[in-house]
Amino acid sequence: MIHSTITFTMIASMPRVLFLVALTLAMATATAAARSRQIHLRFYMHDITGGPGQTAVQLVKGPGPAHPFMPGAHFGDTTVIDDALTEGPSAASRAAGRAQGSYMLAGLKEPVLMVSMTVALTGGPYNGSTIAVVGRDDISAAVRELAVAGGTGAFRKATGHVLWRTARMESRDHMVLQLDVYATVPAAVAAPGDGQREAGVLNI
Repeated sequence: MIHSTITFTMIASMPRVLFLVALTLAMATATAAARSRQIHLRFYMHDITGGPGQTAVQLVKGPGPAHPFMPGAHFGDTTVIDDALTEGPSAASRAAGRAQGSYMLAGLKEPVLMVSMTVALTGGPYNGSTIAVVGRDDISAAVRELAVAGGTGAFRKATGHVLWRTARMESRDHMVLQLDVYATVPAAVAAPGDGQREAGVLNI
């Protein structure tokens, strides 16, 4: 009889326990949100692998086998970049910064690159800040997702992701990529003070 009474009491109190747990989680989520802010940036990256204005140079000719779907490419090919970032897809658009780093052909059979680069912003209210971007770039996919792995300035301790699309081909040697950066940064990190930021979202 005592056991039955205890069991009934526990069952009766469960809705209240679940409510308290849900309330605690909601409060923790709200507190975390209050301590961080969201930033959205969009810009276009110009990867020029040859000809006038070249910004990407092959550093290592991969010693691996020839790639079955990328003529002339070999497993392990490594390219260093200093690509221009602009506000619009045209190279004549206003400069937003530089993408500096490297990408390596990391797929034996798939057209997959391993990207490691720093986005150095030189225009707009985030001028002088940087964003570290790393991840897998399957160039056969329409949209690729890479990781935001930190940053400096307004992006100190940033986390998030980058949606990476091939916007267009200007020529055989000039690929234009659209980058949408979604970064979460601690609210304590200084925000731009020129009034250009609205609702935590800014498109450069």
